[in-house]
This record gives sequence, structure tokens and C-alpha cells, in this order.
Amino acid sequence: MRPSRAARRPHLPTSPFEPPPPAPPAKEFGVGDQVTHDKYGLGRVTEVEGNAVLVDFGTRTVRIPAPYAKLFVL
Repeated sequence: MRPSRAARRPHLPTSPFEPPPPAPPAKEFGVGDQVTHDKYGLGRVTEVEGNAVLVDFGTRTVRIPAPYAKLFVL
């Protein structure tokens, strides 16, 4: 079975190409943080799990898994 994502190749020191930029730091959220989501709107973090956060958007509570692409702290 093939992996769903291609493995990242290491940058060789003899390569004529620039090395890839470093990965951006992972987003961190705390309980009580006010956040905004592109789809759900404004909300407040109610619980932080290992790789996901629970956010209360008023009308519903949504579990958002990492990498939190559409979730931003206000």
C-alpha cells in the first residue's frame, strides 16, 4: 500500500538548489482563547487535546484537528 503523501527528501549539501524553507511553528491554543474559523465564525476554545481542540461556536461545539489550517487566535 502506498502512503498518501510523498516522503520529503533530504537536502543534499552538494545540491545546486536552495534548501526548502523551515516548517512554520505549530499553532498553540489555550483554554479560553477567543478564535475565529473560516467556516464556523467566532468561538472560544473549551478543551485542548493532544492533536485537536474543542471550540464552542455558540450554536455548536466542534472538534478541530491539527494542523488548524482555518483556525486563528484573535
